[in-house]
Amino acid sequence: MSSPEDLTTCRCPWVDLSKPDYIAYHDREWGVPVHDDRLQFEFLILEGAQAGLSWYTVLRKRANYRQAFDNFDPNLVARYDEARVAALLQNPGIIRNRAKVNAAVTNARAFLAVQEEFGSFDAYIWRFVDGRPIVNELRILSDYPATSKESEALSRDLRQRGFKFVGSTIIYAHMQAVGMVNDHSLDCFRRGELLAGPGGN
Repeated sequence: MSSPEDLTTCRCPWVDLSKPDYIAYHDREWGVPVHDDRLQFEFLILEGAQAGLSWYTVLRKRANYRQAFDNFDPNLVARYDEARVAALLQNPGIIRNRAKVNAAVTNARAFLAVQEEFGSFDAYIWRFVDGRPIVNELRILSDYPATSKESEALSRDLRQRGFKFVGSTIIYAHMQAVGMVNDHSLDCFRRGELLAGPGGN
């Protein structure tokens, strides 16, 4: 795998090559299929926190979020009370938006309900792409879709289950992040690695 310092490697057109942590996220995480419930929950909360902001803004606060939200353990977050929410809203290390913080707690409770029904959140969410990544053929930034019929269906189902900040655009970004969609551009070195499977990562 390429390193963040290697700026000659072809990457997706959305990657800002002036930001090493952004490059590292693209190279190591974005689009890698996620089958771990805790990490699914983490991305779900972070994507919701991103609403109206840039992903890089959230990415830079990710370590703070992990500390503030008990390493994104849905069992713990589901038990947050108003006092804990008030404390989080005083935390300068996260995005201090009451609706988004409340949504994280609401989503934790809905997340646990999905786990109870399906055995795991992983089993639930991957059904929307028939258990394997959708592979798109993208070349330039304008080729990237904001939504898909799968993100529409998943968004609708999540909302019916009580999740918040799960509009189709947010959910499509989530699907890209957790590898339900391989949206690495045709000339990006990660596209081929991910298509090759675990041995190619």
